[in-house]
Amino acid sequence: MADRPPLPYDFLPSVPAFTVTSEDVTHDGHMADKHVYNSFGMSGDNVSPQLSWSGFPAEAKSFAVTCYDPDAPTGSGFWHWIVIDIPATVTSLPAGAGAASGARLPAGAFHVRNDYGSLDFGGAAPPAGDPPHRYVFAVHALDVETLGIDSSVTPAVAGFNLRFHTIARGLLIPVYGH
Repeated sequence: MADRPPLPYDFLPSVPAFTVTSEDVTHDGHMADKHVYNSFGMSGDNVSPQLSWSGFPAEAKSFAVTCYDPDAPTGSGFWHWIVIDIPATVTSLPAGAGAASGARLPAGAFHVRNDYGSLDFGGAAPPAGDPPHRYVFAVHALDVETLGIDSSVTPAVAGFNLRFHTIARGLLIPVYGH
């Protein structure tokens, strides 16, 4: 829709695109309750979807995965998930990799605090009556093995570091509304 907020990547330097797929969500498809938050008046299961990626540059030294809602009524969108320092040999995350325990993340990868204030995947939770929100799952191919940040940084600081090290990006954008 033309009146929707832009994606955060519209303001960054253009990079090549690659393919992101999922066994759980589809581009423009409605997300299941499995991926909905379990607070803020929502009663979902808060499980991050399975994601796979391919077609990225061979020079990629690591990956990061983010999930952002540009339609959140905040003036600044809403960061639902940030995973940093995924090794370049890893090309998928299983469903539930966003659990706070980090047990389903590859060795060396970690969560950055999301806008719910937690170190995990925070599912969809748009206000009742809003048009369906877009949930932008982005996989960033990076030119470094580690971003040199830790889990205490804000999503903005993580995004600042991603901006300077992303050499390609793949997007998958499902929606959710109720």
